[in-house]
Amino acid sequence: MQKTVSRYDYLTKTPVPKLICTLAVPTIISMLVTGIYNAADTYFVGRISTQATAAVGLVFSVMAIVQAFGFFCGHGSGNYISRKLGAGDPEEAANMATTGFALSIIIGVVFAALGIIFVNPLALFLGATPTTLQDTVDYLRIILLGAPFMMGQFVINNQLRFQGNAMYAMFGLLSGAVLNIALDPLLILVFHMGVSGAAIATVLGQILAIFVLYYASTKGENIRLDIHRIHFTPHYLKEIINGGSPSLFRQGMAAVSAILLNVAAGKFGGDAAIAGMSIVNRIMMMLSSVLIGFGQGYQPVCSFNYGAGLTGRVKEGYYFCLKFSTVFLIVVGVVCYFFAEPIVHWFRDDPEVVAVGVRALRYQVMAAPFMGVTVVSNMMLQSIGKGFKASVTASARNGFCFIPLIIILPMFFGLTGVEITQAIADVLACLVSFPIAYSELAKQ
Repeated sequence: MQKTVSRYDYLTKTPVPKLICTLAVPTIISMLVTGIYNAADTYFVGRISTQATAAVGLVFSVMAIVQAFGFFCGHGSGNYISRKLGAGDPEEAANMATTGFALSIIIGVVFAALGIIFVNPLALFLGATPTTLQDTVDYLRIILLGAPFMMGQFVINNQLRFQGNAMYAMFGLLSGAVLNIALDPLLILVFHMGVSGAAIATVLGQILAIFVLYYASTKGENIRLDIHRIHFTPHYLKEIINGGSPSLFRQGMAAVSAILLNVAAGKFGGDAAIAGMSIVNRIMMMLSSVLIGFGQGYQPVCSFNYGAGLTGRVKEGYYFCLKFSTVFLIVVGVVCYFFAEPIVHWFRDDPEVVAVGVRALRYQVMAAPFMGVTVVSNMMLQSIGKGFKASVTASARNGFCFIPLIIILPMFFGLTGVEITQAIADVLACLVSFPIAYSELAKQ
């Protein structure tokens, strides 16, 4: 009982700003490291051939879908776990933890089996050409074998984080990332295993991560996974859907918007425009990873205190995160605006690419502070179990605010329309998200 009280006191009595920052730092590190080891695959595969690099790029979309379902089960179960722990109901939390994990493994196995059976049609659907097909199939087949492990690790990672144990979650992901980075040059450059070596390194990293995370879940106050606690009842499935759908929407909309952006950029600016916009997207993803990591530090604080009935701490955390994100994005935005040319040039020295990238980057950083409101509002709504409202805010930035604009604006403004679309979508998404979040906070 003392352990439960200790966790309760930590999450309900620690000053909110200090608590959020403490939980956010490991999450930010995890996200940055994940980005680094994703880049490592691309870097080392780039030493093989252009076709191999293209193949890895095509399969990334499949990995994004696997990640989306991992977050779906992880956020869906994690939100519920944190609220129940806050409400003093560890039995319900333990049932949900095992149920969410088991669901992710089942989805991962089904996804892997179907993908491997239809691997060639799937590779062609992803956009493989005759020259990239074999590399795509070789890489994809091995990555699909790792789908259950990838989904499972995201679930345990998020469940640990929602229990207030972000350090355990960070070490789990770091272990897999370090192994992946270490194996990439060994398997690709020393043993000459090509894209198969890159895929094996990725999957082995995921297997190590899930075992480390599982071991972490057996320590301290963490909830133990127990096969006897699997309950695929309408109640638990509904809670997972309610809490996880926003993550699924967010990932899905991001994939659709990326495809539409590339099509529009190619139509109105050719390869240089696609490259320029891709560079800007990478830069903005690095900025947003810090923002999202900080917001994820707020999520367990939000859900636990909401479950405990301490809504004042929920509000305090929300407004603290808004202030932090706004100041952070303004400061970084100013730097990116004035140093846009050298930043873009570091990625690519083609004058046409740099010209597109500089303009698009400056437009986006001017609107970046609005992005913080959207992200924090979405995470707050998701954490307190407001699934529909959270899904609306999750779909705003890359969905119903972005998709119509990327279709309409280039028709009137050409390439400039492509460059300004995300900035305008960020402003509109903020105007949608903040009133929804405020209406919910006003009830508390």
